[in-house]
Amino acid sequence: MNRRFLGHLAISLVAVFAATGSLVAHAADEAPDALIKRLSTGVLDTIKADKSLQSGDVSKIMALVDSKIMPNVNFQRMTASAVGPAWRRATPQQQQKLQDEFKTLLVRTYSGALAQVTSNESITVQPLRAAATDTDVVVRTQVRGSGDPIQLDYRLEKTPGEGAGWKIYNLNVMGIWLVETYRSQFSEIINSQGIDGLISRLAELNQANAKRG
Repeated sequence: MNRRFLGHLAISLVAVFAATGSLVAHAADEAPDALIKRLSTGVLDTIKADKSLQSGDVSKIMALVDSKIMPNVNFQRMTASAVGPAWRRATPQQQQKLQDEFKTLLVRTYSGALAQVTSNESITVQPLRAAATDTDVVVRTQVRGSGDPIQLDYRLEKTPGEGAGWKIYNLNVMGIWLVETYRSQFSEIINSQGIDGLISRLAELNQANAKRG
């Protein structure tokens, strides 16, 4: 993944980070494109105002993930989709370890990309092509700045019951879906080393990233 890809993926992550505390309360009756638009409008101001985010402060980003992103993302589905069919064979303990390590990998991988986001970029949410009864949609946006517009899409599902509302479970940056990219990498490891091998590999990557800061 090149620096340009990471920079624009960082925008998508910060868009989710920028959610306010009132988001969860209104999520049940908020349209998916309205949700993404509201989050996206605060992205550039958030980056500009927070030097620690710009510098890729991992501890602060991790705190933001726990308090802001997790209520708005179906992270279990994201992890299960990335792991693929092997997820169903994993024990509950293995599934939890996979979620924890995958979350850490994503945050550490893209924290450095926050420093690549520039203040001259803007985000436009395109008209939603979905029926009122749809429960799985793609919200398409464009990031405009220097150079050609960049495609940045969110796949969301509508969840029922407690905490009902639209949840993000995949991201598409410049034509590359995040979950599918990791699934192809993870499947090779699982085929040769099994679920525990994947957990160990993710843990090793996270430890190496932590040492590099």
